[in-house]
Amino acid sequence: MSFWFYMLQTADGKYYVGQTDNLELRIAQHQMGEIPGFTSRRLPVKLVFSEEFPSRDEAFVMERRIKGWSRGKKEALVAGDWQRISQMASRRRS
Repeated sequence: MSFWFYMLQTADGKYYVGQTDNLELRIAQHQMGEIPGFTSRRLPVKLVFSEEFPSRDEAFVMERRIKGWSRGKKEALVAGDWQRISQMASRRRS
């Protein structure tokens, strides 16, 4: 069984991160407002990034890691700009 880390962009441009074992179903649930809270008040949402993992624990670790990132770093992830992510990470450590 696969597990997914995913990132959504809401109608007002904010980012939401989560993890699931059924990506298509979870995105549909967000789109229909069936998951109360952050995304249900900011519809519609758009899937902007996802990554598959072999275990729920690994997907959860990724969710927690990305949740703490700045908006700029999340945007770099969406763009696949690993150099920018690395630069932002090293600046933070300085």
